[in-house]
Order: sequence, then structure tokens, then C-alpha cells
Amino acid sequence: MSRPLARTLSRCLLAVCAASSLAGCGLAIVGGAAAGSAVIATDRRTAGEQVDDQTIELRVSSEMNRAFGDKARVVGTAYSGRLLLVGDVPNDADRQKAESVARTIPKVREVDNHIRVGDLTPLSVRTNDTWITTKVKTELASTKDVPFRTIKVTTERGVVYLMGKVTSDEAQRAGIVASGVAGVNKVVKLFQIVARETILAEPGKPAPVTDSSSTGTSAPAPSPVPAASSGGAQTMPVH
Repeated sequence: MSRPLARTLSRCLLAVCAASSLAGCGLAIVGGAAAGSAVIATDRRTAGEQVDDQTIELRVSSEMNRAFGDKARVVGTAYSGRLLLVGDVPNDADRQKAESVARTIPKVREVDNHIRVGDLTPLSVRTNDTWITTKVKTELASTKDVPFRTIKVTTERGVVYLMGKVTSDEAQRAGIVASGVAGVNKVVKLFQIVARETILAEPGKPAPVTDSSSTGTSAPAPSPVPAASSGGAQTMPVH
């Protein structure tokens, strides 16, 4: 076994072990904004959103099989109701049909249609895509200040799609890490960009603010900072 491959496999094993050790509490500290504060790297969706996304993905599989049978391959990945579609269909009419079907699925609020028109992708290519996804996840997990547990990774013909609820800095770091993985042709970021304050604060509760003046009184807590939408896909070249 070559040394580069051995190092990659070792990193994969370490990532799996790390994920397993965190499974009990579902939390990991990935960095601090100031003394005594840190961003918690867990899935930043609510439990309800996670269930909804799983249901959406199952419905996509079922509805696409019903609509196209064996003549097409359409795969859906959902994050907070945003649905990514990849795969292969025979013509542009079927591509539009797949998107229309996806939009009828309950809880889908947005569809990113990246379905390719052409022959079905060979199994060997799809297998390589799975390996690329594994390598990207491993690199994200081993990179400081990247909330890997809240990022979904999908690979289609060497194009890596990143989804999740992250800050702008986290999105930039994740994109750079993914673009450096061998075999990646392009990185498409479909992140929901949120303010750091909303991550540091408890869900539904604003972050506390202490007045350090001589009176010792506390200033009222600020209103929660609303999350900002990513405004569409962002692509970045592979370095």
C-alpha cells in the first residue's frame, strides 16, 4: 500500500472514531469567539428539521422512481427544506419534470436543480464519487473551525456540493478544504449563511450581555440576529 493511500485511510479511521466518540452527546467544540465562548459543532438544524429532511429525501427517491423508472437516476439531498437534485435524465423535458415533481413534496422550500442531461453515469464513476465524498468528510472533520457535523457533502461526477448552516468564515474554510481533495473537479457551496451570534446563543434565546460598568447592572439582552440566506449557489475553482 502506498504511503499517501495509507495516510488517507488512517485519517478516515480517525474521523470515524471521532464521530463515534461524539455520538453520545452530539457535540464538539470547534473554536472560541472570546474567552469562555465557543461554537458547538453539532447539527444546527432542529430535530424536526432533520426528520423533515430525511422524509423529503425518501419521498424524492420514491417519486422519481415512479416518474422515470429505470430510464433516469435522480438523487435528492435536503437540508432545512432546501433540496439539491443531481443525477442523469434523457432530455431537458425530464429534467424540468423532475424539478416540478420535487417542488410538490411537502416541506420543500427551495430546489437546486443540478441534474445532468445524458446517459446514466457508470457505476465505476458513482463509486469514485462515494470515495471522494468520504475523503472530503474526513478532511472537514480534521480541519480546525469547520463544523463538519452540520455540513452535508454530495459528490456527482467529481463535483462536490456542500450544504449546511454555517457562518461566512466557516463556508470559506470548508470550500477551500473540499477543493484541495484529490479527484474534486469543482466545489459548489449551497450553504445557508448565518450570523455567528445566532450560533453562540441558545436556540430561541439571545446571547447574554453583561454591563461591566461600575454600577454592576446588566444591560438588556439584544434581539436575536436573523439568519441570512446564502442567496444561491456559489462555485469555487479547484486549487
